[in-house]
Formats: sequence, C-alpha cells, structure tokens
Amino acid sequence: MPPDIQVPAGNKTFLEGDAIGTQDYICLPSGAGFAWTFFGPQATLFNEHDEQIITHFLSPNPFESGTPRATWQHSKDTSTVWAVTIASSSDPAFVAPGAIPWLLLKVVGAQNGPTGGDTLSATTFIQRLNTAGGVAPSTGCTLSTDVGKMALVPYTAEYFFDKAIKHK
Repeated sequence: MPPDIQVPAGNKTFLEGDAIGTQDYICLPSGAGFAWTFFGPQATLFNEHDEQIITHFLSPNPFESGTPRATWQHSKDTSTVWAVTIASSSDPAFVAPGAIPWLLLKVVGAQNGPTGGDTLSATTFIQRLNTAGGVAPSTGCTLSTDVGKMALVPYTAEYFFDKAIKHK
C-alpha cells in the first residue's frame, strides 16, 4: 500500500465492502475551454456474501452547513458518514492504468439512523483501494454544445472502514 494513504495508528478496520458503481462527470466551461468535472460517485457496496451493505453517493453534510461530501449510508440501519479526501495516490506500483486514484478519507460527519442504527457512526477513516475504471472520459467535452453532457463512468473499488481502537 502506498505509505501516504495509510490509516493513522490507533485505528483499525471493522468493515469492508466491494463497490460497483459509477464516477459521475459533467462537461463544464474551464478556463478558455471545457473539461469534464467530477460531481460525485454512485455505488453499491457488497460484503463477501454478495449482500448489499452500503450505498455510496454525494450528499450535503449537515455537520458542515450542507457542504456536499462523499457519503456512505448503511443499507440496513441507515447510519451515515460523510468524509473528505486527505490523501490520494496514483502510484503505478499499486493503482492500475486507467483507474481512479486510491484514497484516504477522514470522516467529517456521522449520524445514527432514525431507529438508532450505528454501524457506521464510529467510523474515523475510509480507504478506497484496488480501483478499476472510473476515470473521466478523454473525449466528448470540447465544444460549447457539449456543456451539460454527463458521463457516468463505471468503476469498482474496495472500501475499508476504520474506527478508533478503544483502550481499556
């Protein structure tokens, strides 16, 4: 694993999920031209038994005055966490060609589900590893008539959810 995206000491993985979804881009004006601009993920995470465990998307974080953040919501208890990327790696020794970067994300908001579900609530860090696909298209966003076009680019990844180790 690239050293710059390792979870800080004092945390341990408690949940892992395999994601299948899209990285979503929109064509927007950029400088003197146009560029694909990332506007969020849309993915479903599955456990080792191919059971859906988490939905991943972009949503307003109520703990940051509604700032849009990457969001993970547990499929059964609806506990939810919002996170921000604190480190990214495209190191070719780890990250496949044509794949989105591996990430270390820090949780910046957590909320129990409406019935008290708290599966994700103690999450401190999330890692996105073993990515495939998801990179913005290299074509289709060069003209003013392309503005507003969307590209939903398929990707897969593994997500690891860490929480602080409790000391006795």
